[in-house]
Amino acid sequence: MNTLSVSRTALTVGLFIGGLHAVWSVLVLSGWAQTLYDFVLWAHMIHLPIIIGPFEVTAAITLIIMTFLMGCVFGYAFAYLWNWLHRGA
Repeated sequence: MNTLSVSRTALTVGLFIGGLHAVWSVLVLSGWAQTLYDFVLWAHMIHLPIIIGPFEVTAAITLIIMTFLMGCVFGYAFAYLWNWLHRGA
């Protein structure tokens, strides 16, 4: 079995998860977030009266940084466990 680079996996997952939240922030800024959210709930036959708030740059930056860091932690843990489980295989 191949081993994973712990640091590259951490960075990859962090960039992916942080990037998804950067896209969400752009959707909120552009005014498309509510439409997308309503569509997803409709498609899952869920009815929740939730309103997406106005864009706040501080909240967006915090969201992106925190999800990037958590993605790095999860990516690191995944690669570490993968390598540990496949050692000597």
